[in-house]
Amino acid sequence: MSPRIVLIVARLFFGVLTLVAVGTQLVIHLGNGYDVVNFFSYFTNLSNLFAAVVLLVAAAHLITGKEGTRTGDIIRGSSVVCMALVGIVFSALLREVDLGSLLPWINTVLHYVMPVVIVLDWLVQPPQRPMAYSRLWVWLLPPVLYLAYSLIRGAAINWYAYPFLNPDTSGGYGPVAATCLGITVAFLAVSVVLAVAANKLRPLVRTGSPALQPA
Repeated sequence: MSPRIVLIVARLFFGVLTLVAVGTQLVIHLGNGYDVVNFFSYFTNLSNLFAAVVLLVAAAHLITGKEGTRTGDIIRGSSVVCMALVGIVFSALLREVDLGSLLPWINTVLHYVMPVVIVLDWLVQPPQRPMAYSRLWVWLLPPVLYLAYSLIRGAAINWYAYPFLNPDTSGGYGPVAATCLGITVAFLAVSVVLAVAANKLRPLVRTGSPALQPA
């Protein structure tokens, strides 16, 4: 079986698996009477949905032989960094937290399998165009906007998706701010590492005739 076929099948499989996992958990969430907005206020759920869509689009590009765009590379990179952060933050801050109604297999898929899969996909099939480091700030937008949304909404309705964002259980806004700063720094560090890796590695499957220099 050719590398192209293996990559296409893998992307389709994990993309669909993630959608099934998130969809199944959503049904359980709603069945227990929980708020749908709260469900989509978890960074894990948003990042996994983002990653699933990116994987399926990337698989479609391989099927058609369509060349990716610079914007597409940036969007894909943002998804990869978000998923890497999901794995890091869960392992560092949430592994011992009660996950409530989250099914074990869904927890495994969303917090362990998908972060590894998405990062490996990036390393095996990095963008054919070099990544311009000047554009990495775009990758910071999702987590920064998410943290701002979570803190503002949490203060308004007294509900936080994660305990480390709740000033009432974290010792006030000082520790929360320190945690957010740490997450942002980790996000930036992961972004740089993944961008450097993308610029040094060659894609397993080549498509089109991409430009050789970053804009």
